[in-house]
Amino acid sequence: MLRIPLLSHEAPLSFVVLALLLLFIWQPLKPLRRSLINTSVFYAACLCGDLLAGILLADHNMTAAASWLRQMTVFGEGLAVIRFAGLALFNVALPRIHIHIAGILADILVIIGYIGWGFFRLNQAGVELTHLFATSAILTAVLAISMQDTLGNLLGGLALQMDNSLEIGDWIKIDDLSGQVTDIQWRYTALLTRSGEKAIVPNSQLMKGRYYVICDKHSANPVWRRSIDFNVDLAVSPGRIVQMIEADISAATIPNVAGTPAPSCVLLNFGPGYAHYVLRYWLQNPQLDDPTDSDVRTHILATLQRNGIRLATDDHTIHLVEEGAAHREDVQNRELKRRLQAINSIELFARLDDNEKQHLAEHLINAPFAPGDILTRQGAIAHWLYIMVNGEAEAWWQPPEGPRRLLEKRGPGSVFGEIGLMTGAPRRATVIATSNVEAYRLDKEGFQEIIRQRPALADSLSGILEARLQRFAELEQGYHQGRNETQQKVPGSAAIGKKIREFFGLD
Repeated sequence: MLRIPLLSHEAPLSFVVLALLLLFIWQPLKPLRRSLINTSVFYAACLCGDLLAGILLADHNMTAAASWLRQMTVFGEGLAVIRFAGLALFNVALPRIHIHIAGILADILVIIGYIGWGFFRLNQAGVELTHLFATSAILTAVLAISMQDTLGNLLGGLALQMDNSLEIGDWIKIDDLSGQVTDIQWRYTALLTRSGEKAIVPNSQLMKGRYYVICDKHSANPVWRRSIDFNVDLAVSPGRIVQMIEADISAATIPNVAGTPAPSCVLLNFGPGYAHYVLRYWLQNPQLDDPTDSDVRTHILATLQRNGIRLATDDHTIHLVEEGAAHREDVQNRELKRRLQAINSIELFARLDDNEKQHLAEHLINAPFAPGDILTRQGAIAHWLYIMVNGEAEAWWQPPEGPRRLLEKRGPGSVFGEIGLMTGAPRRATVIATSNVEAYRLDKEGFQEIIRQRPALADSLSGILEARLQRFAELEQGYHQGRNETQQKVPGSAAIGKKIREFFGLD
């Protein structure tokens, strides 16, 4: 009597192969261990079914059912082995030799393996495949027509990953929708918008339509051009506006704004009573577009205000707010009081009388700065000083060689540029705003009348400036000592007083 084995001939081989594959992928694929366990349970169930089929085959009365069950269980065992083999090849082996296959392509190849294994088992069961293909041709055509959208999405997702035109992590824009690609599946591509919404875009739509990749990471300089619009009165020279805005944005340190290409300001159009300008800068991180636009607008507004230029309004705008003379006088008095408080806090002007301080207060100019703006630049010649009312700034010194050095940090009540105002000497350091700075600017003309009426102030102020220069010398001393260089001697108060008199034309 012929002895029927309890397990199929494929079962021992599949068990050995499956065990080896599981050992190979278990440690590298920790995030997929739940899926690996599920597949292993599925294989164990198939193995039990194979064993049951062997028991039933021993009973000749149940041969047909047992044969059908064995074919199904062997097919299931093969599916488990093919899945583990696909994970071992595409998720472990190829990445170790730096070959990366698109996820969709790997899935398709595994599915082709499933289909091939199915055809092989059908052939082993005695099914003629040529007749099967011939009878299913019409059905295949019907399915292809009815599922053309699904197939389009499938092929679209495969094409997107194979030609690398779109990758996970890219920022894209489709009409009015923009977001970061978080997943590319068979049917769709998932985008995470800036609002935290998950947008689902069919792959066929991406293949048929037009989309824009923002800040393409494969380009030499992955940046995105942004435009900021503003209006200025027609009375202001366009050349002055363009030069002023470009210089400020180029010199300022604004997070997420690229230095190259340089920002550009253009006169775009004219309106009723105003000129329409556009500043174009280059953004580095598209996720921070609105915050960066806000920072750039802040810098533009601060630059215009420092230069006494207001944003223009439409000439047709009717202002219905009526301010009486008493209200305007009250506002002016509060501002004047604030300016006097700023002047009284400065040692340089402590020896001035009340009338002279009042004169200075009336000549102060509002000069706000945005974070990253430069208040003074080392080596520049500018005959004015800044009085900080609010905010913080840093003073940096650039030695002849090597990196720049932080000299000091300053807050409200600090003064920058007093040496340049009093003697005309170049700036000793570069001062950069580290927060929004509210400051007043005092020009040479505002102080000239006072010192001409009281020339003796030149000598009294020289002592304060000497101490200030000595402070700079102490801060720079470390650099000169490290290079065994002789430090430049600080001029005495008499020499400084002479420079003040010469600068203001007192001699």
